[in-house]
Amino acid sequence: MKYLIAPTYLPNISYMAWLIKKKIYFNLTDKYNKQTFRNRAEIYGANGKLILTIPIIHSKEKKLQLTKEVKIFDKINWQTNHWKSICSAYRSSPYFEFYEQDFFNFYFEIKERSLFNFKIKLISNILNLLNQPFNFQTISYNKEKHTKVDKLIDAKNIHFQTTKYNQVFSNKYGYLNNLSIIDLLFNLGPNTIDYLKSINIKL
Repeated sequence: MKYLIAPTYLPNISYMAWLIKKKIYFNLTDKYNKQTFRNRAEIYGANGKLILTIPIIHSKEKKLQLTKEVKIFDKINWQTNHWKSICSAYRSSPYFEFYEQDFFNFYFEIKERSLFNFKIKLISNILNLLNQPFNFQTISYNKEKHTKVDKLIDAKNIHFQTTKYNQVFSNKYGYLNNLSIIDLLFNLGPNTIDYLKSINIKL
């Protein structure tokens, strides 16, 4: 079976657990929809769950753009804001300093206006840190040959439960479920991949 999905920003744990086990096809005819993780991620901040959103340029000609056509809005300094939030959230985590430079580069060195390409590069970087291959192809949607797995990118879908692990602020707000992969990576480090492989995602 071939699975069709859109790339997401700093993917959550359930998305990454699926990604490392399946051959993924990124949909070039995917329509950009709100209320998804296409341009947002959730991390554990000092005051609880914190949403990071990449600003995009909205098309005046089309109600729904194709995901591959969406451009990042670069007139505001979102990179600095996101990086400050990530540092504030994870500076005291066990493995932040180990991975810091690998993520810093994406906010201050890589200049990419295509949201699609930025996310592909970021996911590739994360999988490289996990010593995992990036098994994907880009393809146009054919409903007879591919199965869409949109539940994994739906920001309103809270059904995926992840096993508890130590989080920086869990003593204040308890365990927060299915956050961005960076929450797992900065807290578990090399054990991240074993954790992901232990998750059985049922769609």
